[in-house]
Amino acid sequence: MVDVPAPGTSRAARSAFALNAGVAWLGLALTLVISGAGGYAESVPPRGLYGLHPDGLAGVVSRLADTLSYFTIWSNVVVAVSATLLARRPMRAAFLDRVIRLDALLMITVTAIVYQVLLAPTADVVGWSRLTDPILHVVTPALTVLVWLVAGPRGWVTGRLVPFALVVPLAWVAWMLARGAVVGAYPYDFTNVVELGYPSVAGTLVAILVFGLVVASVFWGLDALLTRPGRRRA
Repeated sequence: MVDVPAPGTSRAARSAFALNAGVAWLGLALTLVISGAGGYAESVPPRGLYGLHPDGLAGVVSRLADTLSYFTIWSNVVVAVSATLLARRPMRAAFLDRVIRLDALLMITVTAIVYQVLLAPTADVVGWSRLTDPILHVVTPALTVLVWLVAGPRGWVTGRLVPFALVVPLAWVAWMLARGAVVGAYPYDFTNVVELGYPSVAGTLVAILVFGLVVASVFWGLDALLTRPGRRRA
């Protein structure tokens, strides 16, 4: 695939990208610091789920490894990287930059939807989670989509690019399942192989990945609509 020309980007757009990156990095930094310090309220997790760690310093590595294995964290990292790249070098439109941008939109949108539909109804948000959960699952997703709608960049999403948006999500699936097979624990109820078994978990993950393709296709359609002649590019 060949790269597409990068559209010009205004100072306001670069500021929007920088704000998006700053909020995403803030949420990640707070989450990792609080997790490493053992600041989140802990209880005995259900069988097969993350959350069982040694106390104090002995549990730092274990807590951080679990935290870094959540899809939510991966999606926020991709958003932070994509927005940072756009703030620093907005005129670059290489294939990798475009894939990362679409990955960011796809992953953070799926994060927000899955959280609200599957996780939030049963989540017990207490302590420091009252601060970090909204940033990771609500503020960053909403801001990312809003910044994309306002600042683009336009014309970056094509039909051929859509399947590549699953590269990072598939890498997460591979990592999550491989690590889970070693430590015997998984991040979410719907990925709990210990309780549900591989066939059930695989079916749910395939459904989410297919939904991800639908989300990416929606962004493709919106990008095409917003790039029509007569519309101002970011």
